[in-house]
Amino acid sequence: MLFQYEDKNLKTIEKRVLAEERLSFDDGVMLWNSFDLLGVGYLANLVRDRMHGDQTYFIHNRHINHTNICVNTCQFCAFGVKEDHPTAYTKSLEEIFSDAEKYKSGRVSEFHIVGGLHPDLPFQYYLDMIFGLKERFPDVHIQAFTAVELEYLAQIAGESLKEILIQLRDAGLGSIPGGGAEIFAKRVRRKICSEKTNAEDWLGVHETVHSVGMKSNATMLYGHVENSEDRTDHLIRLRDLQDRTNGFLTFIPLAFHPENTNLSFLDSTSGQMDLKALAVSRLMLDNFPHIKAFWIMITPQIAQLSLAFGTNDMDGTVVEEKIIHAAGGVTGQIFYKNTIVDMILEAGRKPVERDTLYEQTRECLV
Repeated sequence: MLFQYEDKNLKTIEKRVLAEERLSFDDGVMLWNSFDLLGVGYLANLVRDRMHGDQTYFIHNRHINHTNICVNTCQFCAFGVKEDHPTAYTKSLEEIFSDAEKYKSGRVSEFHIVGGLHPDLPFQYYLDMIFGLKERFPDVHIQAFTAVELEYLAQIAGESLKEILIQLRDAGLGSIPGGGAEIFAKRVRRKICSEKTNAEDWLGVHETVHSVGMKSNATMLYGHVENSEDRTDHLIRLRDLQDRTNGFLTFIPLAFHPENTNLSFLDSTSGQMDLKALAVSRLMLDNFPHIKAFWIMITPQIAQLSLAFGTNDMDGTVVEEKIIHAAGGVTGQIFYKNTIVDMILEAGRKPVERDTLYEQTRECLV
């Protein structure tokens, strides 16, 4: 039986999806504006199944947020504070290494490291952090520092971006996360993060990362003051860069959490919006291998549902995540392996434990 669309416009998209044709800007806007969530999800699931079958990935990872002190004041951020704020903190290298040692008994395969733009920490602190972690945990992949952080580190080091990337890579950096992209549209960035790296520079950092042989992820922060056109433009700019470099591994749509931010008058995203963000991303980013549901932002339940809406990755066993919880995130910080496996199986998918680069995988049925 053929799928019955509530939104008949989606039949045009279906023809293009089945023919494996690239979707246009207008197609993207149509998908965002469609009221037919199940129809959009069905189309995304066609692409997901074509690319991955039932395989659904997860990882054993640990988050390290080394400081929340930041020179920027982004309107959407509840994490970054100034040095004199009562909640301000900066971890010493010894504290970071000690915290990491707590995870030595587990099968951790990735350290995910992001933090604020600290006004006083020298570049050597970051080099020593990466080197020290890699020395202590040679088998753990280190994914660290967003494009915004890397641009800042180049400034404080007084060196070029490529030079500091090579130093960090040689110290043990394996890849970089996708944070800091927010929404590329200038109109939006002026309202929510006017001090932050602009879209062109963010994309340029990732292009440089790819040029020195490292992979990266990409993100989009949705559910604040952006519109359908802004989100579509964002996805197409990422797609264009991926055409040139093929350096992106995973795309992660990030739901905006307004609590404790300067945009607290806005509503949180709905489940419908969260599922649509994942589905539209899968449809538009035809050259991105993976779409990840970041459960800590959208809840494990929505992440599980998203496995029928284009998602093929449920992230991992996050510990000590501070950024989302500062903005009112209500999920726990640990997602145990057996829980992830059970949820993937319940969704009719095959759970596959992976490493950061999706190079080592192991199917887990129990």
